[in-house]
Amino acid sequence: MTRQECIAFLQWALPQLGLRWAGYRKVQGLVCKRLAHRLREIGVATLAEYRERIARDESERARLDALCRIPISRFYRDRGVFDALRDAALPALAGRLAERGQRTLRAWCAGCASGEEPYSLAIVWQLAVAPRFPRIALAVLASNAEPELLARAARGCYRSSSLKDLPKAWLPLAFDREDALYCVREPFRGCVAFAEQDIRIKMPTGPFDLVLCRNLAFTYFDAAAQERVAAQLAARLAPGGMLVLGSHEKLPGAAAARFAPGSHDCIYARV
Repeated sequence: MTRQECIAFLQWALPQLGLRWAGYRKVQGLVCKRLAHRLREIGVATLAEYRERIARDESERARLDALCRIPISRFYRDRGVFDALRDAALPALAGRLAERGQRTLRAWCAGCASGEEPYSLAIVWQLAVAPRFPRIALAVLASNAEPELLARAARGCYRSSSLKDLPKAWLPLAFDREDALYCVREPFRGCVAFAEQDIRIKMPTGPFDLVLCRNLAFTYFDAAAQERVAAQLAARLAPGGMLVLGSHEKLPGAAAARFAPGSHDCIYARV
């Protein structure tokens, strides 16, 4: 299988799955590598044969969909976004909850990969925001469609390469060293719960004060799916709640009317 053959296949297959080729340009090598391994695994010689296979085998179509899920993540990914959460968004949300006499800030991380994002949120909250709002607790629900990734997230242990963007002063406060791994300490784990969900099929009901949906729907999903997901995310946010996207993502056309600009280009407030 050549690279061009793989690209041609993806340009055909991705729309069949409700995905868009434009979102996969930078990660095509990873997907092609996975695809080549899958063909060897099931003894299929060519992509033409594989097209026939997925046309008649729904389970293989589902497997192809899984191959197209991109698990790339790390702690404090997109520093500017987490800095804005630390300095503006989280304090604003906590302040509003305190005024209303509410005690829990509810957050949802959709497509949480191996847990780096929800744990980053917990670390930011505990070390930088919670001291100002001692009566407010953070509760994070983190969802992903891949059981294997969720199992890794639940273990909460990572290689140093996953931590390169985290503020250095926080490393000894939030992690214990176990051989070559860094494991999230219990105070930062207790507020995070994990759930197996594919947001194209099922979402938690909410309401949430904060939703992070980064580098997922608005990168990889096609236009129709993006509009649908954006509407469903808006419905799960409390009035004034905030939605966080990836650094290169934008809300699709009609959905943008449900939100106002927030404290960062990637942060939107539910109107």
